[in-house]
Amino acid sequence: MARVDTLCRKNARILVVDDERVSLILMERLLQAAGYSNIVLIQDPYEFMATYEAAPADLILLDIEMPGLSGFDLIEQLAARQDPLTPPILVLTSLRTRDCRIRALEAGASDFIGKPFDQAEVAARVRNMLDVQLAHRMAHDQKDVLERLVYERTRQISETRLQVVQRLGRAAEYRDNETGQHILRMSHTSTLLAQHLGWDAERCEIMLHASPMHDLGKIGIPDSILLKPGALTPEEWQIMQTHSTIGGDILGGDDSELLQLAREIALAHHEKWDGNGYPLGLTGEDIPESGRIVALADVFDALTSVRPYKAAWEVEAALEWMRGQSGKHFDPRIMAVFLELVPEILAIRERFADPPV
Repeated sequence: MARVDTLCRKNARILVVDDERVSLILMERLLQAAGYSNIVLIQDPYEFMATYEAAPADLILLDIEMPGLSGFDLIEQLAARQDPLTPPILVLTSLRTRDCRIRALEAGASDFIGKPFDQAEVAARVRNMLDVQLAHRMAHDQKDVLERLVYERTRQISETRLQVVQRLGRAAEYRDNETGQHILRMSHTSTLLAQHLGWDAERCEIMLHASPMHDLGKIGIPDSILLKPGALTPEEWQIMQTHSTIGGDILGGDDSELLQLAREIALAHHEKWDGNGYPLGLTGEDIPESGRIVALADVFDALTSVRPYKAAWEVEAALEWMRGQSGKHFDPRIMAVFLELVPEILAIRERFADPPV
């Protein structure tokens, strides 16, 4: 248990509740003689809760027999608050029956002492109860500090991890897109689609950060193929297709939701609704929805962007071609949502436009 120093104990806030003024004055003098200075006297029990809520107390000395609200009532009010650090209650009363003592202790009192009381005994019990309460408070505060430190450290690790995976996505994109703006457009478009398809906010946030790694496997494709200005040969195209599985292999083996979704997207975003995609030739809803979403966002941005092997398409030409691919390349349901969101998608395109050459 944490050690309580004398100064801390002497500054402890003690509430004394008794309807008799003389008893309050006597208790105040006793506590002052013992070295305590932060003493609050309450004669009207109806003022107790307001005084208690105004500032935390470290100990409560409580009379039982009071008009209107008894000490039992005040103990019950305190218990109902369910405070994590309810102060100990030392009951002071002339009632000496066993039933009274048991009722007070069962209600939540920490100790019981009868009137008239021995001053030395009261001082000793006050000291002991304060030591225990202040030690609990110190331990509680240390726990809060530790929890904040753990939370902050976890947040820093999470942010660092996120930055690493974002840079991985950009590293792959720089292989065939100098600005890296494609992944920003594609990831924000994918997230917009996910929102309108009913994904919750947390999963949409993961989509925003996972989708930039969709083409991570490109780092394993030779430049002679990746940057080739003309059409690929059948052999080169087979090699190019392996970037999906390369990306899946790189992103595999981690249990975080972020990397699991990133791997799913890397493997599925080149699958086609009619089964003519790769690497597994999945059809329809067997293709993970994340892959079907990213497929649309990725293809639209690729068509309307300059690549080493082609010029940028006009937006209307790209949309017309994509409409024709609904039910073939693309999920018809997601295609319909995509078309409804074209104005917002074009705003994303403008927001993350490639800088002029």
